Order: sequence, then structure tokens, then C-alpha cells
Amino acid sequence: MAKGKLYLIPSPLGEGSVADALPPRNIYIIESLKHFVVEEITTARRFLSRCGLKGKIEGLNFYELNEHTDPKVGAGYVSLLLEGNDVGLISEAGLPAVADPGSILVAAAHKEDVQVVPLVGPSSLMMALMSSGLQGQNFAFNGYLPVKEEARKAKLKFYESHSRKMNQSQIFIETPYRNDSLLASIMEACSPSTMLTVAADISQPAEFIKTMPVGLWRKTGFKIGKRPCVFIILG
Repeated sequence: MAKGKLYLIPSPLGEGSVADALPPRNIYIIESLKHFVVEEITTARRFLSRCGLKGKIEGLNFYELNEHTDPKVGAGYVSLLLEGNDVGLISEAGLPAVADPGSILVAAAHKEDVQVVPLVGPSSLMMALMSSGLQGQNFAFNGYLPVKEEARKAKLKFYESHSRKMNQSQIFIETPYRNDSLLASIMEACSPSTMLTVAADISQPAEFIKTMPVGLWRKTGFKIGKRPCVFIILG
């Protein structure tokens, strides 16, 4: 029996038009699939409805893979592919398997010699970097910083020092309700000359992207609020 293909399906970063974020080929492939491994079933069903599958959702099969999923269960979904089914992997927003637990299934697919097909779509990380004006040839994505304030500040100082030494942009993300706590830690921990990009609500009507030295950010009293945001520093 031929193995199925694992399609990595990006999703828009917000509630805007799917056609504005994804090319027609993605929709064509989505319409051909019956099996979807998703981060959250309710969100995935809503996304697929916006892709034109409204009225057809009940005939689809969904399998959850998120931070609460046992890694063995997530990797076990590869059995669908080994049975000959094409499968779509969908993240909550942006690219699957990038800052996303879907990488567990992708790794399992490679181990079983299953073809992995990445589709074109938005990445908040790359969109923030490309619009930052900071170092785009040498950068690192560091995910989430520690929740506790002192540990977070220590980590920021470490990455700032590494950034200065290597001329390397350092990219972070945070849970929206902790955005302003992270911003406050950057203000306190980093040098006034360190460049900081705040990129919030990327590709959405309220999009905000600004780069300037930490010293100038301190004077603004700016608050991000609870919205998706990417942070970049360059020492």
C-alpha cells in the first residue's frame, strides 16, 4: 500500500480573508483531504469553513495535537499516513510545526519515510523580522522566555550580550496577557542603545510594527495589550 502525504497547511494570523493569506493551491489541497491533525478542533473547523468547506465539515476526521497531547499519541498519528491517507497538519495560526507541537508528527513522518509537503503561508516571525530593519542574515528564534521576572531579565541580558557579540537578531514571543510584563522586563534589563522591534497584530487591521532603541521606548510609556506580538532585539 502506498503511503499518504503529510501536508503542512498554514492558516491566517487573524480573522481576515483566507484568500488574502493563502494561495489557491492550498485551498485545492485542503478540499481533497479527509483527515486533519490540528492544534484545536473548534478553531480548525472554523478555518476550514472559511476555506469553503462549510457544510462538509461533518464528513471530516480531526485528531488533536497540542501542548497537552502525549508525544506518543501525536507521533502515533503517522499510522494514518502509513494506511495510505493524505493528512493535513494545521496550527492555530501561521505555519505548522514552527513554535508549534505539530513538529512531533513531522518528525514521525520522516522516520517512516513519509513525504512531507510544506505549503505557502504567513509566518508572524518572518514577517516581523523582514519589517524590523534589524539583522536579517543572522537571527535566532528563542520562543518563550521564563515567566518569573528575575529569570526573564537574566535571560534577556544573556540574549542581548549574545546578540551584540554575534550581530544576531534575537526573536521572542509571549502569551498575549504577558506582553506588557515582557516589554517592562526588556525596558529594565536591556541597554538604552539596544534596538527593539515590537510587532503586534501582524497582517490585521490594528497592525503595529515599530523599531527603535530601548532608551526611546522607555520614554513612550507604550502598552501593547493582549494581542499577538513578536519581539526582536539587536544589541
